Order: sequence, then C-alpha cells, then structure tokens
Amino acid sequence: MSLSTHGIFETLVIIHIITGTVGLISVWIPIAGKKGGTLHRQAGTIFVISMLTTGLVATGIAITTLSDPLATHPHLSSHELFQNSQMIAGIFGWMMLYLATLTINLAWHGWLCMKNKRDHHKNAAWHNLVMQFVLVATSANCFLRGVELAQPMMMGIALVGFATVGTNLWFIYRQPTSAKTRIKEHIKSLVGAGISVYTAFFAFGAVRFVPEIALTPGLWAIPLVTGLVLIVYHQRAVMSPSRKVQPT
Repeated sequence: MSLSTHGIFETLVIIHIITGTVGLISVWIPIAGKKGGTLHRQAGTIFVISMLTTGLVATGIAITTLSDPLATHPHLSSHELFQNSQMIAGIFGWMMLYLATLTINLAWHGWLCMKNKRDHHKNAAWHNLVMQFVLVATSANCFLRGVELAQPMMMGIALVGFATVGTNLWFIYRQPTSAKTRIKEHIKSLVGAGISVYTAFFAFGAVRFVPEIALTPGLWAIPLVTGLVLIVYHQRAVMSPSRKVQPT
C-alpha cells in the first residue's frame, strides 16, 4: 500500500468521525423536539447532510480497505478474530460498503419524502431508483461474503437492506392516501439512517478498542432495537386521530 493511499485512508477516517458525530448528535433534535417547527427542519437538514457525507466518506474507507486490508488495519492483523486479510476485507470493506450505501439510501429517500410532498411522482426520480438498485447489489454482496466467511452477522445485517428497498419501492409506487403516510415513511427512513450510523460507530469503534466484542449480536442489537422502538412510537403518534397534519 503506498504512502499516499494510507494518507487518504487516515484522512477519510478523521472526516468520517467528525461528520458521523454531527449526525449522531443532530438526529436527537428532530426525534425529541417539537415536530414540524423551524428547529426540527434545520436540525433535520443538518442530519441529512451529515449522513450523506458520512456515507460517501465511508464508501472511500471501504474502498481503501479493500485495496489493502492488512495495511489499513495493522492493529488487527495479529488478532485471532481477524486472522487473514479476507476477514478484514469482509468486515471493514464489504460490510462497511453496504452500511454506507444503506445510510445514503435512507437519508436521501427520507429527505425526498418531505421535499416532494406535493409531487409524489418525483420520488420515482432516476437517482432514487438507482440507489435502490445499488443497495440491493451491496446487500446481496454483503450476504454472500458473510456466507463465504461463515459470519452470520454479515448475513443478518444484509437483510435490512433488502427490507429497506422493498418498503422504499412500495412507497414510491403507491400513491400516499394522506399526509400521514408520507410522514411515516419520512420517520422510517431518517430514523433508519440514524440506526445505520449508530450501528457502524458501535461496531467499528468497538473493533478498535475491544475487538473481542465487535462481532457479538448484542452489541449490534442495541442501536437496532432502540431505533425500531423509536420508529414504531413516532409512527403510532403520527397516526393518532388527535394528531393534526397539514394536507399535502
């Protein structure tokens, strides 16, 4: 691995931490604060931008890792969990690439749900449809790499990508019956993006400090369960008969 590539990798990691941290913090303002207000929209915009940036940077990290797994992760080369470059490439290359595309997909789709509230057909724009195809590809690749490496974690997490594409396409090609339908999709996508980035930070952060617990299901389940509870809670709140929503 050349010095320039190593420098790119280290720079991307720093940027990834910065933008990801912004997202990890800003996501809670729309979740916990008053819905629909100026602060909600401003914090939501910051969150979406940080998620798109974090996802793009994570893609670069994954590519540099795949170019030379051992050189990009020398601290893991002697650990029993990562005995060869294939395992490092699988976890920090292919799975990170999948999580990056999942984060970008959810953030972009969730933003479009609100942007196109008066023109639902615009959600079927070519760029949104291309992202569904890309996520299917990275999800399938992550699943197959998990089979090759005998890593159930990779196989299980990849299923989230297939489910995401399925629900996204269902929304895109089904005319919303009300503004509440659009808001429910918005909640699903942006909280889902938050789950994705928290999962990545929990898992990949743990590898740097406590590699032994990095691939344990319990660690990965924390952000997933928390996020699902938040999605269900807020979607139920939106659908409450007492909740008034401005018509699209």
